[in-house]
Amino acid sequence: MSGGYLTLTEYVGNMHMHTPYSDGEGSHEQIAAAALAAGIDFVIVTDHNILVRGVEGYYGDDKRGYVLLLTGEEVHDRQRDPQVNHLLVYGAGIELCQCAADPQELIDAVNAAGGLAYLAHPKDTELAIVHEPPIPWVDWQVSGYAGLELWNYMSDFKRVIKGGVRNLMRAAFRPEDLVIGPNPDTLRLWDDLLMAGKPISVIGNSDAHGMTVRVGILQHVVFPYDFLFSCVNTHILAHKPFSGRWAEDQAIIYRALREGRSFVAYDLIGNARGFRFSATGELGTALMGGTIRVGSGVTLQALCHERSHFKVIHEGKVIAETTGRENITFTAKRPGAYRVEVWHIYKGIERAWIFSNPIYVEP
Repeated sequence: MSGGYLTLTEYVGNMHMHTPYSDGEGSHEQIAAAALAAGIDFVIVTDHNILVRGVEGYYGDDKRGYVLLLTGEEVHDRQRDPQVNHLLVYGAGIELCQCAADPQELIDAVNAAGGLAYLAHPKDTELAIVHEPPIPWVDWQVSGYAGLELWNYMSDFKRVIKGGVRNLMRAAFRPEDLVIGPNPDTLRLWDDLLMAGKPISVIGNSDAHGMTVRVGILQHVVFPYDFLFSCVNTHILAHKPFSGRWAEDQAIIYRALREGRSFVAYDLIGNARGFRFSATGELGTALMGGTIRVGSGVTLQALCHERSHFKVIHEGKVIAETTGRENITFTAKRPGAYRVEVWHIYKGIERAWIFSNPIYVEP
């Protein structure tokens, strides 16, 4: 493993959720408490078309621990029907919903403000049972965005629902029985973008709303925040530990995301902390999100703490894999973006566990 990882600190966060400021039901304080209960390190609340300020900071105490809560925004054109083209905006620090009608203008404004833009649930599908239309990204002529939301738990849950309302309710109480991995169309999209030479990174999130279903005098929170924060998350590798001062630590998170030093993990099926992906060659070393010259060949290595099924992906194809081991090593001799998937057995079924961001091998 590359020695560069020894100076990095891993943090786990969820970066897509909602409060009553848009269409969620839990307050910022309740979201922070749920994050503490789930054992993650930070959350970024992304209400629709509003940047809520004055709530950022550390929540918790010395007994329970602390979690960092930040705010971003999920921007989309409310005048469009259906309301496609949702953009997750992080770190811009200014309200940008006024740019929603023009996706390219919006992305340009995010970049001008020093923020990061990710296309949310880009291959979203409909939920026909309740007549909910799909809200994917459709304007593919845009450029300048940082990445894709590879795995949105709630969006992909819609995709796996089959049958009528009874099946929907059964699935809502046991979603882990159905969830296998992200939308294959989103994976193909990502690989196509990488093959086109675009350095696109990915994130994974919950899209939590804390929705309460009421039937007569009975009520139940479907997909509570703490459950969803235990599912699909984004792990970052920070260049230094958090200081405990929220503004400084916010910058640490956004630097890691900007540099692609992160991976997506389905934490419900196994503790993904400690996964690493690195490259070593005669011309240097690289970590996830980094670039390395190919020279006479580059050694790629990925490892985690549990025996699993590793796959090395290049140009959309599996070029190496191993099962029942805690690592994989592969020598890359061709330029391009290389990424790693790790699959793991849970409840008797092999499921997607970890998706690394790429290492870019140059001629």
